[in-house]
Amino acid sequence: MKFNDTIMGAALLALSLAILQAVMQYPVIPGQNIGPGAFPGLLAVLLAVCAVLLIIKGLKSRPHVAWLEIGGWVKSWLHLRNFLITIAGLLFYIYLSDRLGFLICATLLIGVMMWALEVRTKLIVPIAVITTLVIHFIFYKGLRVPLPWGILSPVQW
Repeated sequence: MKFNDTIMGAALLALSLAILQAVMQYPVIPGQNIGPGAFPGLLAVLLAVCAVLLIIKGLKSRPHVAWLEIGGWVKSWLHLRNFLITIAGLLFYIYLSDRLGFLICATLLIGVMMWALEVRTKLIVPIAVITTLVIHFIFYKGLRVPLPWGILSPVQW
């Protein structure tokens, strides 16, 4: 599926404006010229500039390019199934990660996605578990991002 550059530019411009509006609400740190919204604000301004350039490019090519082109993958059951599995997996993680925990949700999610991609069955569980543990270690220990423990909260390490 391919959208005209005008449509994508407008969507990115709306995103950049939403980011700018959000970072304006960030508190000012006394005694500092640069606050917590400086870097996200700078990125949002750069995104807005790129979005405007994309809109201009799309408007110039408008007579020759359709607003939306449906790709061949939409007609393929395999591609459509994998797309739906990805969306369902994201929703699964969003709604159940606090209850079940990152380790369980990520392992199940990676396992199902590997099954959908037809990875050899005997490799799915070990790869899903190892990948989940590596991701958990990087985020939890390295970056100090608190991931949800869910039902495994009594065994935190």
